[in-house]
This record gives sequence, C-alpha cells and structure tokens, in this order.
Amino acid sequence: MRPLTNQLLAKLIFPVLTLSLLTAGSTQLFAQDHAQMHHMAMPSDASDATRPALPPAQFVALDECDPATFNAVLGPDFCKNVALAAFGYATTLSDLVTGAGSGHPSLNWDFEPDSVTVPRGTVIKVTDQGGEPHTFTEVQQFGGGFLPPLNGPGETSVPECVGGFSTVDVAKTRIIQGSTIEIPNLHKGVHRFQCCIHPWMRVTVNVQ
Repeated sequence: MRPLTNQLLAKLIFPVLTLSLLTAGSTQLFAQDHAQMHHMAMPSDASDATRPALPPAQFVALDECDPATFNAVLGPDFCKNVALAAFGYATTLSDLVTGAGSGHPSLNWDFEPDSVTVPRGTVIKVTDQGGEPHTFTEVQQFGGGFLPPLNGPGETSVPECVGGFSTVDVAKTRIIQGSTIEIPNLHKGVHRFQCCIHPWMRVTVNVQ
C-alpha cells in the first residue's frame, strides 16, 4: 500500500480536528454531569464523613506522534512530542493512519494501565503525557471513534463518540498535552473508557 500523502491526510483529518481543538484547559472536572448520568446520590451515612480519602487511580495517555509529519498536515504545534524520530522513536502520521485502517493500530498510542479494580469512591485521574490531544470517554461498548481514517476495517463510531468535539459529552472528556481530567462518583460495576480520536486506546475500570 502506498504511503498516504500529506495532501490526502489533510483532506481526511484536518477539517474535523481544526474545529475540534480550538479550546484548551489544564484541568477538566465533570463530576456533576457524570453523577447525573448515573443517578448517583451523595452518601448520607454520617460515617462516610470520617472515612479517610481514597487515593486516586492514576492513568496516563501516551503516544509517539512525529512532530514533523503531524504538524505539516494538522498545523504548527499540533504534535508537541519530544520524540527521537531519527532513531525510530516516533510514528509518522501516514504510518499511523495506514496501520489503524488496516486493523493494526500503533501500540505506541495507549492508556496505561489499561485495566484497574478500585473501591467505590475512588477518583479517576487521567493525564496526557503524549504529544497530541486525546479523549477519555466512557462508552457502553468499545468501538470506533469519530475520525473514520483511524477506525479499523468495518468499524464505525460508537454512539458516545459520534459528532466529535461538537458534542458536549465528548468535548468535556478531552485531554490536551500536559492536562489532567478527574472523574469521580463512578457507581459499582464495569466502566469502559476509550479515546474517541484513537479508538484502540481503551481502559476498563471495575468499581467494587
């Protein structure tokens, strides 16, 4: 398969991300919306007030975007990764799209850890330590994201990712380079999170 040209990549990806990534923030907290979504009630037991705070569950978003090829298509400073591209420690935009579209996405794009079990009341904290933006979006089932070129063969966007950053539910889960989001009040059960841009980046949180 021929490498994708910058011009073709720009036509496929740039129009979507240009409108999506204009706003930025250092920390995003969506406790109220998430609690309402799960119909959570605040504990009324007086003993809860005396319980020691639980340590948060920490996650990091990682990637190895190649600044030269990503920024040539998506704009200056889109990829801020400090990557040793000359030594093979970076992935070009063309290789990322080609691999994802063929069902072999780059494993350098990842959430770590990818699975945890935590007690109820644990706050989930996710920091973007990669070079480009990601989302940490809760979904009912894992699937595709809102950028078709980065979905696997036959994979379509899951309902929670449809519309990309034009929808509030996706926009409020965005994490940009160096930023952190916090997710409190997860109810008991299994919760699935994925990046709506790079949908093979997935996390399972089991709340007990």
